[in-house]
Amino acid sequence: MSFEPKEPVQLQPPSDQPITLEELYQCDAIKGTVFDVTHNSKAYGVGQGYHSLVGRDASKALGKSSLKPEDLNPAECWDYSDLNEKQLQTLENWFTFFSKRYNIVGKVVGLPGR
Repeated sequence: MSFEPKEPVQLQPPSDQPITLEELYQCDAIKGTVFDVTHNSKAYGVGQGYHSLVGRDASKALGKSSLKPEDLNPAECWDYSDLNEKQLQTLENWFTFFSKRYNIVGKVVGLPGR
């Protein structure tokens, strides 16, 4: 399966900048890695299909391929420990997809239990 974008994307070197949950408001995080999705407002802008992923670590929802409110609950949507093997592979695929399209701008800090 290819995750290459249709059009080449110039990405900045990944950053390990610590980002708090409060600072995630314009980004999406997967497995604690923060991606800047601001240049894709057609998908992630207010009122758009994937806006519900913005401002949180959406690992659980992405692993489940879900936009259900219970999978996007900010208190636990970062916790993907209960995903099954197939869902973990889906999560890895999403991580690869994002990493080929969006700049990595930091790492989430302050997640409960981490």
